Amino acid sequence: MAFGRRNQVEEEIKTEDTKIWACSAEDCKGWMRDNFKSEDTPKCPLCKEDMVTSTKVLQVVDNPHPTIKSS
Repeated sequence: MAFGRRNQVEEEIKTEDTKIWACSAEDCKGWMRDNFKSEDTPKCPLCKEDMVTSTKVLQVVDNPHPTIKSS
């Protein structure tokens, strides 16, 4: 039984091709959105290997904070 769910219209989830950084290690599945990276060329947060750019169809997420540039 679901209370309060009668006659609700579900909001459509917006998706788009999103630039991501994916881990280059074969056995690691780490990735991050480009607009959430903290360095120009990030390292994988899981295994510390180099990451490469790619694209993935993801839900649209706004990041209002500017990207942090490393010195």
